[in-house]
This record gives sequence, C-alpha cells and structure tokens, in this order.
Amino acid sequence: MIESKTLSRFILIGRLEAYSFLTLLLVAMPVKYLLGEEILVKYVGWLHGILFILYFIALFAAYLKMKWSVLVLAQGAIASLIPFGPFWFHKKIKSL
Repeated sequence: MIESKTLSRFILIGRLEAYSFLTLLLVAMPVKYLLGEEILVKYVGWLHGILFILYFIALFAAYLKMKWSVLVLAQGAIASLIPFGPFWFHKKIKSL
C-alpha cells in the first residue's frame, strides 16, 4: 500500500477520535451518571466533537488521495460511530 501524508494524518486523527470517544464513554459518562459531575462530559465531549469533524474531513481527503471505493469510504464513516471502530478500519485500510 502507498503511504502518504494524507493517510498518515487520517490514521492519527482517527486514533485521537477513537480515544476521545472511548474516554467519553468509559470515563466521562460514568463520572457524570455515578458521581453527578458533568465537567468531564463537557470538555471531553467538546474535544471529541472537534475530532469527530476532523475525522470526516481527513477521511474524505484520504478517500480522494488513495482512490478508495465508496464502500471503503462508507466503512470508514460507520467505523467512527462504533467504539473501537476506527482501529478496525485502520487495520483494514493498511491491507488495501
């Protein structure tokens, strides 16, 4: 597979987005609902929202640069909605 800055940037953003999603689900949300503290949800959620938008921008850039099929693009989009999904998608695209 051809490595490119665009693809490397997408994988980095994807990892950050996945970690922020997992932090939101596994740390911030339990703290909110078990301890009544909403501050983590506010800041982790804000960070995750920015990374989520950047993920889609980077996904589309990689789709264009790497000449992926629309199916691969759709898989990347769906992967962003599933915990650990971006990690699976990164493994998949490395084998293309």
